[in-house]
This record gives sequence, structure tokens and C-alpha cells, in this order.
Amino acid sequence: MKIAVPENIDAPEELGRVHFVGIGGAGLSAIARIMAARGVPVSGCDGQESPVLDSLRALGIECHVGHDASHVFHAGQQRADTLVVSTAVAETNPDVVAAGQHAITLLPRSAAVQSMLLNRKAIAIAGTHGKTTTTSLLTVALRHCGADPSFAIGGELASTGTNAHDGVDELFVAEADESDGAFLVYTPFGAIVTNVESDHLDNYGTDEAYHEAFETFLGRIANFVVLCTDDPGAAELLAPARALGLKAISVGESEGADLQATHLRFVGKTSTFEVRRGLETLGSVTLQIPGRHYVLDATAALAAGLELGFDFEDLAAGLGSFTGTRRRMEFKGEHAGVRVYDSYAHHPTEIAGDLQAARALVGDGKLVVAFQPHMVSRTRIFGSAMGVALGAADAVVVMDIYLAREQADPAVTAHLIADSVPHDQVIVELDFDLVAQRLVDQADPGDVVLTLGAGTVTEVGPQVLALLEGRL
Repeated sequence: MKIAVPENIDAPEELGRVHFVGIGGAGLSAIARIMAARGVPVSGCDGQESPVLDSLRALGIECHVGHDASHVFHAGQQRADTLVVSTAVAETNPDVVAAGQHAITLLPRSAAVQSMLLNRKAIAIAGTHGKTTTTSLLTVALRHCGADPSFAIGGELASTGTNAHDGVDELFVAEADESDGAFLVYTPFGAIVTNVESDHLDNYGTDEAYHEAFETFLGRIANFVVLCTDDPGAAELLAPARALGLKAISVGESEGADLQATHLRFVGKTSTFEVRRGLETLGSVTLQIPGRHYVLDATAALAAGLELGFDFEDLAAGLGSFTGTRRRMEFKGEHAGVRVYDSYAHHPTEIAGDLQAARALVGDGKLVVAFQPHMVSRTRIFGSAMGVALGAADAVVVMDIYLAREQADPAVTAHLIADSVPHDQVIVELDFDLVAQRLVDQADPGDVVLTLGAGTVTEVGPQVLALLEGRL
């Protein structure tokens, strides 16, 4: 559901007791962690049990499975002063209905994030792709420099096992989600825009409206913006950013970029590149993650760190210590000589980037991929391009569409994607329980199995490993 953003957004300590409807999601769980750390009384509910709820309970946060009016108002007593509600929650949700009956404040996720950012020096990371990784890279780099920034990320840092932290410094590194326009509520000190390529047209309607939202976002920024100008959509923001008086820093491989990544080398799990600023070579960076898109993300994070006054060598070492984010080319394990990875990629560009990175891992083996399309609307618009991108794998299993908040459409199916894969090593498997076996049937020692998608496909990797273990 969509909830109006209030004209005046209060600081967390002024919200009273806060109840999160959909607390198990990446966005709301991060906000809940930080508000609880700041002493705000916090509770929440979600549709199903999860490790996220367990981790929140370990912090003393009351978490319920299921939705019920008693979470908000019970036995004649008001139990919440503010409800923060996920966009995935329906208007008929019992918690939401109870809040409306008792005139309890409703806040969308965007307003709750802006509440946390008040009185902080916020750096917001936006873009169609790479937000989570870039936010994570900048966070880890700043921590390596001795800073203790707050952070809120759309995925868990592998090094900390959490997606949020309330730091002692004034810095706050925040992933800025554009999917529902949330980033247009934030007022950051600085920002990064990784790229701008049409997506979420179920919300924006047109390519033009999506791109215009990023230009509007520039007007929310106080000081500087880092733009990856290898991407045409981000490059188009240079002129309007400078017209607004922002310091616009261009990064990328492109000649003329203010901070240029050069001499890229990919060996196994590592990516190494040199960094130039004008005529000066600042030094080299070696990442523990493979792929050109990760080099660009790291260069953007580096530019932001330098703009904040941190030392290149310290930032580079911090970037080199980054061990990844959950569900971003995450190594799940190895059995019978087959390595298994999982990634959140669900847009054609993201698929192409991760398959390119996976190629550096495969060597002489095969790349076997399972892809779960995410949302009917995205599949309708990008299905053919998804199939073309998946052609970079040696064998492909296309799963049924993960519907998310949409209804099924018999005219839009997994076959739209499979029919566009430019080779014949592709099958459609609509039975979720059979996907792992389909992958194992095609995997030999030395191969890499990669599961892709934003839905439940992440559960397939462990199933593959269990089946492979039976080979030994």
C-alpha cells in the first residue's frame, strides 16, 4: 500500500513506540535495528518466521509471526504510537486497519529512513543496479579508515552478518531505493548514482518518468554527487547536477572521468585495477569479488570516500577487505567439485554482469544457471532481454515467475524468457522442488552452478549442495 509522506518528519525519539508491519524485510529490519539502538521502543510483525526475526529478537525487539490488531491496540490500551508499513502490505492488513481506527500515525518506509537521517551527514547510494554492493563497499572502506558510520543496506554484510548499524560518527551511509520513489524523500549531504536504466515501470509508467525521478533526486542533495559516467543514464545527470550547484564527480573507465579505473584484470575471485585522478595515478585496488561492474561500484565508493576526506591507501585497503554481501555473487559452498553461487540479479543488465563475473570463476568448466524471473510486469517488459543475457551460460534452467505483489498473467510466462535464450541448452522447470535436481543433472566436477533472482531461488543453492553431497 502507498502511504502519504508527512510534510514534517519527526526524529526517531519523537515517534513514541514504533511498530513495523513487514519487519522481516531488508528495508524495515534495518530501520528497526537502528531505532532500537537509539533507544526507541520497537516491535514488529511479519508473515512468516525467518532468521531475520530471530536476529531482531536477539536485540530485544518483540517480533510476531502473523498480523493482528492486538499488536497495535489491545485490551483497551494503545500498544503503538507509530506504524512503519512496508509497501508490500495491503490496506486490509489487521495492524494497519487497527491503526486507522485509533488514529495512530502511519509512516511509509521512506519517511522512517529520513527520520533516521535527520541530524546526520548522510551519503545516499542510488541507481538501478549496484546499490547494495556500493553501499556495502563504502561502509566497509570507511570502517577500515577508523570511522564508525551508521549504515542501512538492502542486504547483509558478510563481514558483520547484519544490514544495519547505528554508529557513533555523524556519517550515515544509506541505500536509496528508487523502486517506489522512496529516495525522493531523503535529504542527503552527498550521493552516488551508479547507473540509470529503466526499471520498476509498474510504478513509474514510462522510461521518461523513471529517468526524471533521478533528476529530481539531485535536487534533494546538499553538497556532492558521484556519477558513473560509463552509464549513459548517469552521465546525463552531470549537467543538471552542476546546474544545481552540486559538485559532480564522474567515475568509470571512460576517458575524462574525474576518477578513472584503468588496467582492469580479473583472475579467479579477484578484480584488480588502477585508479587515476587527472594525470596522477593514485594507486591500485584489488577486490575479492570478480566482475567489471564491481570495479565500477568500488570506484564510485572510493570517490565518495575521497570527497569525505579519507586517505586513498586506507580506502583502497578497506575495499580490498570487502568479502561481499549476502545474495550478491555469494559463495554457497562446494561438493563433488561443483561450486555453487547465489545472486540477486533480476534485470537483464544485472544478469549479464553476474554471468560475466561467473565466467572468471569457471575457467575450463561449464556455467550452469537457474533463473527465477521476478514479477510479471518486469518479465513482460524485459523477458526477451533476460533470455539473451542468459545465453552467456552454458546451460540454463528457467523457473516459474515469482509473482511478488502481482497477479499471474497467462500471457506472460517463463517461456517468454526461455524462447529468447540464443542456444538450445535451456529448459523450463515450473516445479520449484525439481529445480535443484535439474541443475545437478547438468553439473560436472569443475563446473559452477549459479542461482539468480530476487525471490525464493536463493533456497535452491543449499538443495543443490545436498544433492551433490550424495554423489560422494
